[in-house]
Amino acid sequence: LGEDDRASLRAEKLGFVFQSFQLLPMLTALENVMLPLELAGRGDARRRAAEVLARVGLGERLQHTPLQLSGGEQQRVAIARAFAVGPSLLLADEPTGNLDPHTGERVIQLLFDLNREQGTTLVLVTHDRELAARCGRVLSLRDGRLVAAA
Repeated sequence: LGEDDRASLRAEKLGFVFQSFQLLPMLTALENVMLPLELAGRGDARRRAAEVLARVGLGERLQHTPLQLSGGEQQRVAIARAFAVGPSLLLADEPTGNLDPHTGERVIQLLFDLNREQGTTLVLVTHDRELAARCGRVLSLRDGRLVAAA
């Protein structure tokens, strides 16, 4: 695939949730979620972004910027952004790494719920063995090599 085709594939089929959220600080929660939808040419970007933000419990925080949101709220914006485009595959890198245990559990439950509801394949990267044990399949890496599959 050429670069343009790879970019289209990423935009249409993949979702990403980063440990550090990667929200644009000058945009509101709504605008952060709208961005990938607009890049994908979705005419319903505003409606879809508001809908998915409401689904993650942030329907009242649409106009808040990342600096006005807690860490858990920022992570939920990132999750909403990732699920908004309806990806076939969602990659989540340490999705609870920057969160307290209570908020982390809520975020993980939300990821699993959205995974089931949308039929998205969810790949979690984590050092948390308890979280890994809750997944349907676990692959373990050491020094960049696969050492176990369960």
